[in-house]
Amino acid sequence: MASSNGNVKIPINEPGEGKKRGQIEEFYDFNEGPGIQHVAIRTKNILATVKSLYSRGIEFNTMTSSYYDDLKKRLERDGVLILEDLNELRKLNILVDYDPNSRNKKTNVCNYILQIFTKPFSDRPTLFFEVIQRRHHNGFGKGTFKGLFESIEAQQMKRGTLTDRI
Repeated sequence: MASSNGNVKIPINEPGEGKKRGQIEEFYDFNEGPGIQHVAIRTKNILATVKSLYSRGIEFNTMTSSYYDDLKKRLERDGVLILEDLNELRKLNILVDYDPNSRNKKTNVCNYILQIFTKPFSDRPTLFFEVIQRRHHNGFGKGTFKGLFESIEAQQMKRGTLTDRI
């Protein structure tokens, strides 16, 4: 859901079918029902913001090397450039989602978003923050969901909550 001016966006997530209990079910269990799972904070310079938050002890989800290897291949395949240094994004674990159909034929730059998610802010996995930078892209980052869910599942494995469905 989104407000008419696009300033407020509320994704509504439900548990998906699968062999394992997913992160939404884990949230429901620890939260004892539905609720707000995360709050997004928009920035104009995600690199500076994330570096500053890291220096203050904020912990973020980490991404696998394969995420950035795949991203590089997709950007090359689509003939798309992003303005930020991919190595810097990799170092900081920042996710990228883009719309290849918006590629400017002269510059090859397209509309995209940069996102990163904190680890939960309590001993229960019920609230985390997202830092997001939008470059003319108003989507929810569907291209980054796989990376996000993989990082959340890695946390679930550490907690021992990524279990088979009963």
